[in-house]
Amino acid sequence: MNQCLLVGKVIELPVLSETRTGHKVAQILIEVERSFMNADGIYEKDIFKVDLWRSLAEQTCAIAKVGSLLGIKGRFTSVKNASENNTVNYNIGIIAEKVSFLQI
Repeated sequence: MNQCLLVGKVIELPVLSETRTGHKVAQILIEVERSFMNADGIYEKDIFKVDLWRSLAEQTCAIAKVGSLLGIKGRFTSVKNASENNTVNYNIGIIAEKVSFLQI
């Protein structure tokens, strides 16, 4: 099973674009607070780039504002990259399947 759930604030507005085949696509950056404090008593935050496709991309671009609180249900994707010195790197991404606007 490949699923992830994120709840976080928009820190950069998505920009809607179109693929060569005519599909709408956008990426959104969200900031997610960790569920535990660090040694200084501060909740650190992680930043995730989430890919949005088709009508989900259009809806999110139309509604989202910087600071909006979003719930995102999605899945992970990975891309294997081999370098010249035979090392292999895996880049992990998130593709949104559902976006809920918790606070606009």
